[in-house]
Amino acid sequence: MKRLNVEGYELRGDLYYDARADMWLSVEDGLAKVGYDPLGLEINGTLAALVLAEPGRQVARGQAAGSLEAEKFVGPVTAPVSGVVEAVNEEAVANLSKIYADPYGSWLLAIRMSDPSELDELVTGDALNESFAQRLQAYRAQGVLAR
Repeated sequence: MKRLNVEGYELRGDLYYDARADMWLSVEDGLAKVGYDPLGLEINGTLAALVLAEPGRQVARGQAAGSLEAEKFVGPVTAPVSGVVEAVNEEAVANLSKIYADPYGSWLLAIRMSDPSELDELVTGDALNESFAQRLQAYRAQGVLAR
Protein backbone atom coordinates (compact mmCIF):
# COMPACT_ATOMS: atom_id res chain seq x y z
CA MET A 1 0.00 0.00 0.00
CA LYS A 2 1.53 3.27 -1.15
CA ARG A 3 1.20 6.13 1.32
CA LEU A 4 1.45 9.73 0.20
CA ASN A 5 1.84 12.88 2.21
CA VAL A 6 0.48 16.08 0.70
CA GLU A 7 1.16 19.12 2.87
CA GLY A 8 0.78 17.06 6.05
CA TYR A 9 -2.27 15.06 4.94
CA GLU A 10 -1.74 11.31 4.71
CA LEU A 11 -3.32 9.64 1.69
CA ARG A 12 -3.39 6.02 0.61
CA GLY A 13 -2.56 5.42 -3.03
CA ASP A 14 -4.54 2.16 -3.12
CA LEU A 15 -7.87 3.90 -2.49
CA TYR A 16 -10.21 6.00 -4.63
CA TYR A 17 -11.01 9.57 -3.57
CA ASP A 18 -14.08 11.66 -4.33
CA ALA A 19 -13.11 15.33 -4.14
CA ARG A 20 -16.76 16.46 -4.23
CA ALA A 21 -17.63 14.46 -1.12
CA ASP A 22 -14.20 14.53 0.59
CA MET A 23 -14.37 10.76 0.94
CA TRP A 24 -12.22 7.70 0.26
CA LEU A 25 -13.42 4.38 -1.13
CA SER A 26 -11.92 0.94 -0.88
CA VAL A 27 -13.43 -1.33 -3.54
CA GLU A 28 -13.52 -5.11 -3.64
CA ASP A 29 -15.81 -7.25 -5.80
CA GLY A 30 -18.19 -4.34 -6.47
CA LEU A 31 -18.53 -3.39 -2.80
CA ALA A 32 -17.29 0.09 -1.90
CA LYS A 33 -16.48 0.83 1.73
CA VAL A 34 -16.63 4.59 2.16
CA GLY A 35 -15.19 6.96 4.77
CA TYR A 36 -14.17 10.58 5.20
CA ASP A 37 -10.66 11.46 4.09
CA PRO A 38 -8.46 13.54 6.45
CA LEU A 39 -9.29 16.78 4.64
CA GLY A 40 -13.02 16.06 4.82
CA LEU A 41 -12.72 15.56 8.56
CA GLU A 42 -10.83 18.82 8.98
CA ILE A 43 -13.20 20.98 6.96
CA ASN A 44 -16.22 19.54 8.79
CA GLY A 45 -14.70 19.99 12.23
CA THR A 46 -15.61 17.79 15.16
CA LEU A 47 -18.60 15.59 14.40
CA ALA A 48 -21.49 15.86 16.84
CA ALA A 49 -24.04 13.63 15.09
CA LEU A 50 -24.00 11.32 12.10
CA VAL A 51 -27.06 9.63 10.58
CA LEU A 52 -26.47 7.28 7.65
CA ALA A 53 -28.74 5.57 5.14
CA GLU A 54 -30.10 2.23 6.35
CA PRO A 55 -29.03 -1.04 4.69
CA GLY A 56 -31.20 -1.75 1.67
CA ARG A 57 -31.56 1.89 0.69
CA GLN A 58 -30.68 2.92 -2.86
CA VAL A 59 -28.25 5.86 -3.06
CA ALA A 60 -27.08 7.87 -6.07
CA ARG A 61 -23.67 9.43 -6.67
CA GLY A 62 -23.72 13.06 -5.55
CA GLN A 63 -26.96 12.67 -3.59
CA ALA A 64 -27.52 12.44 0.17
CA ALA A 65 -26.70 9.12 1.85
CA GLY A 66 -27.20 10.54 5.32
CA SER A 67 -26.63 13.71 7.29
CA LEU A 68 -24.09 15.09 9.68
CA GLU A 69 -23.87 17.80 12.26
CA ALA A 70 -20.37 19.04 12.93
CA GLU A 71 -18.50 21.99 14.34
CA LYS A 72 -18.12 23.72 10.93
CA PHE A 73 -20.79 22.08 8.77
CA VAL A 74 -24.34 20.78 9.00
CA GLY A 75 -25.69 19.01 5.96
CA PRO A 76 -25.73 15.89 3.84
CA VAL A 77 -23.29 13.02 3.69
CA THR A 78 -22.90 12.72 -0.08
CA ALA A 79 -22.71 9.31 -1.75
CA PRO A 80 -19.52 8.99 -3.83
CA VAL A 81 -21.01 6.13 -5.90
CA SER A 82 -24.47 4.84 -6.79
CA GLY A 83 -25.82 1.57 -5.44
CA VAL A 84 -27.50 -0.12 -2.50
CA VAL A 85 -26.27 0.35 1.06
CA GLU A 86 -25.28 -3.08 2.35
CA ALA A 87 -23.96 -2.06 5.75
CA VAL A 88 -23.35 0.83 8.11
CA ASN A 89 -20.37 0.83 10.46
CA GLU A 90 -22.40 1.16 13.66
CA GLU A 91 -19.26 1.11 15.79
CA ALA A 92 -17.91 4.24 14.08
CA VAL A 93 -21.30 5.99 14.23
CA ALA A 94 -21.58 5.22 17.96
CA ASN A 95 -18.03 6.43 18.65
CA LEU A 96 -17.38 9.39 16.33
CA SER A 97 -13.94 10.07 17.81
CA LYS A 98 -12.82 6.75 16.30
CA ILE A 99 -13.26 8.25 12.82
CA TYR A 100 -10.70 10.96 13.66
CA ALA A 101 -8.30 8.53 15.34
CA ASP A 102 -8.26 6.18 12.34
CA PRO A 103 -9.95 7.70 9.26
CA TYR A 104 -8.91 4.84 6.96
CA GLY A 105 -9.93 2.13 9.41
CA SER A 106 -13.29 3.74 10.12
CA TRP A 107 -15.43 3.22 7.05
CA LEU A 108 -18.97 4.54 7.34
CA LEU A 109 -21.02 2.90 4.58
CA ALA A 110 -20.61 -0.21 2.46
CA ILE A 111 -22.32 0.35 -0.90
CA ARG A 112 -22.90 -2.39 -3.50
CA MET A 113 -22.14 -0.37 -6.62
CA SER A 114 -24.71 -0.35 -9.41
CA ASP A 115 -22.42 1.45 -11.88
CA PRO A 116 -18.71 0.58 -11.46
CA SER A 117 -17.85 3.00 -14.28
CA GLU A 118 -18.41 5.81 -11.74
CA LEU A 119 -14.99 4.89 -10.34
CA ASP A 120 -13.55 6.54 -13.46
CA GLU A 121 -14.76 9.89 -12.07
CA LEU A 122 -12.73 9.41 -8.86
CA VAL A 123 -9.02 9.98 -8.24
CA THR A 124 -6.50 7.30 -7.35
CA GLY A 125 -2.81 6.44 -7.63
CA ASP A 126 -0.41 8.91 -9.22
CA ALA A 127 -3.10 11.56 -9.78
CA LEU A 128 -3.65 11.98 -6.01
CA ASN A 129 -0.84 14.45 -5.33
CA GLU A 130 -2.00 17.02 -7.85
CA SER A 131 -5.72 16.54 -7.18
CA PHE A 132 -5.34 16.82 -3.41
CA ALA A 133 -3.08 19.89 -3.69
CA GLN A 134 -5.74 21.55 -5.87
CA ARG A 135 -8.42 20.78 -3.26
CA LEU A 136 -6.24 22.33 -0.55
CA GLN A 137 -5.70 25.44 -2.65
CA ALA A 138 -9.43 25.76 -3.39
CA TYR A 139 -10.41 25.38 0.29
CA ARG A 140 -7.81 27.98 1.28
CA ALA A 141 -9.09 30.40 -1.37
CA GLN A 142 -12.62 29.93 0.01
CA GLY A 143 -11.39 30.61 3.55
CA VAL A 144 -12.34 27.10 4.72
CA LEU A 145 -8.70 26.26 5.58
CA ALA A 146 -6.02 28.47 7.06
CA ARG A 147 -3.06 29.20 4.82
